[in-house]
Amino acid sequence: MTELSMLAVIIALALLFDYINGFHDAANSIATIVSTKVLSPFKAVVWAAFFNFVAYFIAVYLFGGFGESIANTVAKTVHSDYITSRVVVAGLSAAICWNLLTWWLGIPSSSSHTLIGGFAGAAIAASGFEAIHSSVILKIVSFIVLAPLIGMTVALLLTVLTYHVCRKFNPHKTNGWFKRLQLLSSALFSIGHGLNDSQKVMGIIGAALIAANRDIPDLPEWMRMNSMGEMREWIPLACFSAIALGTMSGGWKIVKTMGTRITKVNPLEGVVAETAGAMTLYLSEFLKIPVSTTHTITGAIIGVGASKRMSAVRWGVTKNLLWAWILTIPVSALLAAAVYCIFMR
Repeated sequence: MTELSMLAVIIALALLFDYINGFHDAANSIATIVSTKVLSPFKAVVWAAFFNFVAYFIAVYLFGGFGESIANTVAKTVHSDYITSRVVVAGLSAAICWNLLTWWLGIPSSSSHTLIGGFAGAAIAASGFEAIHSSVILKIVSFIVLAPLIGMTVALLLTVLTYHVCRKFNPHKTNGWFKRLQLLSSALFSIGHGLNDSQKVMGIIGAALIAANRDIPDLPEWMRMNSMGEMREWIPLACFSAIALGTMSGGWKIVKTMGTRITKVNPLEGVVAETAGAMTLYLSEFLKIPVSTTHTITGAIIGVGASKRMSAVRWGVTKNLLWAWILTIPVSALLAAAVYCIFMR
């Protein structure tokens, strides 16, 4: 296979991963509005997918593009001199396999950390630990703990404050208000999901194109990139479209886990959880750190449950989720290393 053909495979695999990320993580945006019966499952995924794509316009016209962005951070997890087409293919293949397995088992693991673990693991298998930017990866790993903690803390505080403000209002009317507000909070979270997760795939494609520009003399002009600041317009358009289409496909096994198995939520609590999750994602966008939307919303839902009483949270389910989170990066890295050693040498 020629290097140009391998590059085409990378782009196809990256967009496939982005699509799978969409239906794997659809539950993050829609679980609470489905469980509180604000929207039917079909309407909920269409709603979330629409705002996943709206995030593209916000990234381009509000945040000014992708030169210094989450996409750039992801691309820097591996030193540019060690990025090859075979490393990227092995990383993407491992990430797709782990994402499909966790989706099948109904485990809301992190697509973000799956991708980063796969990318790093393949690079280590190819060139050793010197191939990776340890400081970048450690910063990302730290947010496995920080993202859900921030989401949980913000949700806990918002829940207590909101219940305090609404305590004198008619409960039936309050329920109706928050059902309508859930549409807004879900939209805000879906925008954050689109901004955060689409850029991770953009980072992988961008890194592959920068490496190809170095290694392939006859690379077509529309594929040429010297830096992430030269991001081709078709890349974000393709990535935001793929994740939106994936979200429309839904991820019903994970919706059940997120919507009812961690703790039961009412419309007010659904608004709080989605708002807290969205705030955390926007903070990560500001800091240029790729975080897990899954970890973020799970932490927010736990915070909502804990605000009522600690026993309202099903800690047995939460413990299983934590194990999945901890294992995602090392398992993805080992799987990618195996794929590279078996198929790419």
